[in-house]
Amino acid sequence: MQTTTYNLEKFSRRLSKYIDENRFVHTQGVRYISAALAMAHGIDIHLAETAGLLHDCAKCIPDAKKIKICEKNGLPVTDIERNNPFLLHAKVGAVIAKEKYGVEDPQILNAITYHTTGRAGMTPLEQIVFIADYIEPLRNKSKQLPEIRRMAFRDLNECCYLILMDMLLFLNSRSGQIDGHTQEAFDFYEEVHQETRD
Repeated sequence: MQTTTYNLEKFSRRLSKYIDENRFVHTQGVRYISAALAMAHGIDIHLAETAGLLHDCAKCIPDAKKIKICEKNGLPVTDIERNNPFLLHAKVGAVIAKEKYGVEDPQILNAITYHTTGRAGMTPLEQIVFIADYIEPLRNKSKQLPEIRRMAFRDLNECCYLILMDMLLFLNSRSGQIDGHTQEAFDFYEEVHQETRD
């Protein structure tokens, strides 16, 4: 199937007007790592770059407006999301990517939607953006990053398992609320991990 080619430099210039400088630098890192992972795993590089570039396009939208955009577009808002509105930037980002950047490809929109929480049975493109967001060069908070970064270029499923385990350990240590997609994703990839070890 022929995929649409997007003008990513035009997207990048537009994006720089709507997110702060630190977020823009992070976004360029995710774009770069998404492309590199796509090369390593035989995934369409342009799709990965596009999703990586736009993954945080809604990050700097005020929380109240994020909720309004969800309501306007019939997107469900869970209690966890209402209490932690920053989580909404992913699903709102898919709306913005479609409405403001003209991205129609559901593969890209899903990769944007699930880049923060993950989900069970992610497609390779979804995995790539989820992973790239976690390992881009400026990330430095997780002690597991060296191992996770190495695994990213070897096994997407195993890398997702390591990231999700890291996320849950962090959230549990802070008594943070865990999004249902994240728990389901961890359960799924833990099972894949066990199956590959048996």
